[in-house]
Parts: sequence; C-alpha cells; structure tokens
Amino acid sequence: MSGCRTPGRDRAVGGSERPSRPDGTLPTVKASRRTRPRRILLSVVGVFPLVGALTSVLWMLFATGELGSRGLLALGDWLLASVTHPIGVVVVVQALYTALQAVLWMRYRPFARPSDAVWPKVSVVIPAFNEGPMVERSIRSVARCEYPRDLLEIIVVDDGSRDDTFFHMQRVRREHPGLVKLVRFAGNRGKRAALEAGFRAATGEILVTIDSDSVIDPSTVREMVTPFLTDPRIGAVAGQVAVLNRDSTISRMLEVQYALAFDFGRAAQSVYRCVSCCPGALSALRRSLVLPHLEEWTRQTFLGRPVNHGEDQALTNIVLRQGYDTVYQRTALVHTLAPTTYRQMSRMLVRWDRSYIVEGFSFARFMFTRWRKDNLLLPIVNFVVSNLRLVLLFWGLAQLPLVLGTDAGALFNGSVAMLLGTLCTALYYLRVERSMRFAYGVLYAVFSALALQWTLPWALLTVRDERWGTR
Repeated sequence: MSGCRTPGRDRAVGGSERPSRPDGTLPTVKASRRTRPRRILLSVVGVFPLVGALTSVLWMLFATGELGSRGLLALGDWLLASVTHPIGVVVVVQALYTALQAVLWMRYRPFARPSDAVWPKVSVVIPAFNEGPMVERSIRSVARCEYPRDLLEIIVVDDGSRDDTFFHMQRVRREHPGLVKLVRFAGNRGKRAALEAGFRAATGEILVTIDSDSVIDPSTVREMVTPFLTDPRIGAVAGQVAVLNRDSTISRMLEVQYALAFDFGRAAQSVYRCVSCCPGALSALRRSLVLPHLEEWTRQTFLGRPVNHGEDQALTNIVLRQGYDTVYQRTALVHTLAPTTYRQMSRMLVRWDRSYIVEGFSFARFMFTRWRKDNLLLPIVNFVVSNLRLVLLFWGLAQLPLVLGTDAGALFNGSVAMLLGTLCTALYYLRVERSMRFAYGVLYAVFSALALQWTLPWALLTVRDERWGTR
C-alpha cells in the first residue's frame, strides 16, 4: 500500500496529499513560475544534435579545402560529389537525418492530463522468467505507484522459472492480496505467451507492460495513462527507458545511448504520432485494440518460422495498422537492467536487429496504404532514411579496403566528421542529465564502429532463428 493512492485521496510527489473530486478527478495545480523558462531551456537542448549535423558537414568542407577556396558555393558541388563517395555519403545522410530529428525533437511536448478527465482502470502486466529477487523489486515499484488503488491491478506471470522467482512473487502477493494477481506456467513458453496470459486475465481499459528486471518511478503509471485521456486516437504509449545499473563501462555507454535512442529518437517520432516501437520495458496499450489480435500475435511467423522476439514492436505495428497513433511520454520513467558484458550487449543488439528486420517488413506492408488520416509522409521518410543509412553503412564498410588504399585522408576526415557530430549529440545528454558521463556516448560511437557493426549482418543471416537470445 505504501504510497499508493487510496479511494478518495491522491498522494503527490514528495508525500503530500491532495483530496480528489467526487468524480475521481484531481484539482488543477498551477504551474511553477520556473516551468516556462525550463521548457525553453530544454527545447534549446535539441539544437545540440542539429549543430552536430552541421559541424560534421562543415568539417568535411574545411578538410577538403573547398570551403576556404570557394566559400559556401562549394557546398552544392561537395554534396553532389559525396553521393558517389562511400565515406562522404554516410556523413551527409547521417547529418541530414539527425538534423530532421533535431527539428522534430524541438517541437515535442509531453502530454498533460485534462483537468476534467477521469482515471481509467489499469492492468500492469509483468512477465518473468528466472528473475529471482529482481521481480520483487519490480512488483513493489508498481505497488507504490501514485494511482488510485481501486483502479489498479498487477498481473505477474511466471513463465516456468526454474529458480526462486515464484517465491518472491508470492511474498509480494501476500502483502497486497487484492492488488497482485499471479499466473504460473508449468514450463517455459516464451515472453509472448506470458504477456498473452496476462492480457487475457486483465480487466483494465489500459494495459501497461513492464519488464521484470525493471522498476518504475511512483508517477509512471499515471503519466503513461495521461496521453490516452487527451485523444481517443492514441492507441499506444512508449515510456522513457533509463539504465538502472551504471557500474560498468558497457552499462554506462548504454546509459547515454538509451537517452539518445529512447528519448531523442522517440520524442521526434512522437511529433508525427508514429513511434515505431513502444518498448516492452515500459509501454501502454488500449486493451480493446490488442485483444482481438492476440492469437495472430502469438502465432506470428516469418519465412515459415515462429517469431519469438520483437513482441513489443509487433504490438506497436498492430496498433498502427488499425489507424491509431503511437506516442512517447517522457515523464513516464522506467529504470531497467542493461547488459554489463560485451556478450550480453551483442546478443541484445542481434535480437533488436532481428526484430527491426521482421517488423520492418510488417510495417512496409501497410506503409503506403491509407492506414491513417494524417501524418502519412514522415513515417515513410523515417522508414526509408533509417534503412538507407544501413545500406550506405554496409556499402561504406565494403568499400573500406579500397578507401584505405587510395584515399585514406577521406576516411580520416569522415571519421572526424562523425565524431564531431557524435560529440555534439552527446552534449544533449549532458544538458538533460547534467552528468559528465556524456563522454561515454562518444566512446560508444567509437566502440560501435569498431566492434558492433557485425550484429545487423548476423541478424539478417539468422533472422529465422526463433530463440529469444537473452539467456
């Protein structure tokens, strides 16, 4: 019960309580005087990646001597020449894509709950497999949430764990018998089957999924529900994913990378209401949109083989193809365990890449149809440019021996240009988190270029491998 709102009351951040209205709504609270200046400062943060994109292009011009000899008139000629050079084209496309994301990011605003809205019933589903004591931390973080207890249920599914996971689940249920419900499989059936069981047992209008190795902030459930109250066309919401364990070089690199990929990227996509993946670590969906498609989802195949990865992106595609919007809510935060070893990280990236490939095909099947009324162009641009960047990257890697033998200077200049762009983008993390760990973002860019470029090609070769790939 700790910290969770009881009927007729709401516990605000910091422990203070405010009485609710008879209809369950909360009184409107005036914004702090610092709110507007803070919003302005945060919006400026999006300039950093934009500056990085421009800096990388300007560096290439300076390095080649074109800018100094002919001025800005050389820009057009240089861009034209770059499309035929394996290094230059990667720099240009990456810069243009980052600039587009930066412009969209600066337009993003988190959703605010309407003053007259009423909280719906919410079912939080937590699938668990061999999670041990961590699942208890995850459940307790939800039990302490700032959401009306009579409108909340927590459904935890033990996917045939062979350790003491179910013992920890039972202990929390004994403390919260009316709040926590348990489902147990006799054997391991996979994450999709566990989520399906939780979804079918749920009674809430909104389904919230949380990984069993994650913990949420007290306000997270409430913030995840808020976008649904603002617009009936919103079908799914992605939360902000942060790293819980920051005790190794790899997890610290991923801490910055998560902020850039999960906050910067999804905030940009949220502007045109097409977040491509609402992550399993923290997402929310309208139950009415999911239930009719559960059998299709659990039996999904690709090239004749079952698909056991990418369940979150598959659910997102199901919502999108029905014409509903998917958005991002920055104020809903989950802290999740990140890989700490190279083996763990590479396996995670291969799994993500397989999902990217499979669900990319799924999205492409309806991408050019009238699947929604508004914002049809930008999802296509995002899809095409994202895949173009990967194609160009592979092309650049294939041409690398030739470049080293004939034009090593171009390789050096291109590498410096991309590092400058990465440094400016990492400053985004410095401003948002106020942490000098932003340098790990630059380190990740170098590490990724040298040691992780094989994951996508391997994912392409093993895309029919249905194993989950985490344990």
